Amino acid sequence: MVPCQLQGEYNYKVMRDLIGEGIFAVDGDKWRRQWKLASYEFSTKVLRDSSTSVFRANDAVLVSKISGVASAKQTLNLQDMLMKTTLDSMFKVGFGVDLNTLSGSSEFGNQFTKAFDDSNFIVFWRYVDVFWKVKRFLNIGLEASLKRNIKVIDSFIFEFIKIKREQMKIKSFDKGQYDILSRFLLESEKDPDNMTYQYLREIILNFLIAGKDANANTLTWFFSILCEHPLVQEKVAQEVREATRADDNISAVEFSAKVTEDALEKMQYPHAALTETL
Repeated sequence: MVPCQLQGEYNYKVMRDLIGEGIFAVDGDKWRRQWKLASYEFSTKVLRDSSTSVFRANDAVLVSKISGVASAKQTLNLQDMLMKTTLDSMFKVGFGVDLNTLSGSSEFGNQFTKAFDDSNFIVFWRYVDVFWKVKRFLNIGLEASLKRNIKVIDSFIFEFIKIKREQMKIKSFDKGQYDILSRFLLESEKDPDNMTYQYLREIILNFLIAGKDANANTLTWFFSILCEHPLVQEKVAQEVREATRADDNISAVEFSAKVTEDALEKMQYPHAALTETL
């Protein structure tokens, strides 16, 4: 039996400008249809394996940056770095494209990230701004900014959908490296009337929001709480060392390669600490 999420008409009206008919906003049959399709795709072993390798590579970049800052005895905004890491990872898994926001080397990535983050903030601000509908009608203030940001987001996403569709027509396209967008594009061939560019845009955008914020915010709280409880921090670190058999002088890339499925299964205390954080 497939569960049915209850978002409500109020939440739908607040969120629809950004995420449209996505799974976070809709109810009933629309929610159920996306849930079934997403649950099937996300359970595919090929997708699990590819997304694991993406997160492992981006996490190595993150660890290298944090290690450099720690060695120099400097401070950093950990939540910002985690947000960039998870966005890079989810964008790669979703579109098959390197966004490179953590490295700061991509102007495209910076533009998309700013528009994406600002839009999320403005949509959530609607819950406390009783005049947001008036501002949207008059196209002023944050609502005017939201409209501009959504244009930036849409132009990028629609372009990627177009490029990916053209790539998939080429016989040499590697089907073993399908990302989320590729899989939904294959599904859209069965139902082209309903699975339009706009519909695909909303599925992918909801997917990005789910993966980016949930992971980054949980990890930010996790590390914050570890700093408050040094004994727990040491026990977590010790079990990670034992599970991965990593020494103190190992590089970030080498350490990332040691975080295998078998190693993760041995990390019972870190798992308990993450669960407690949630």
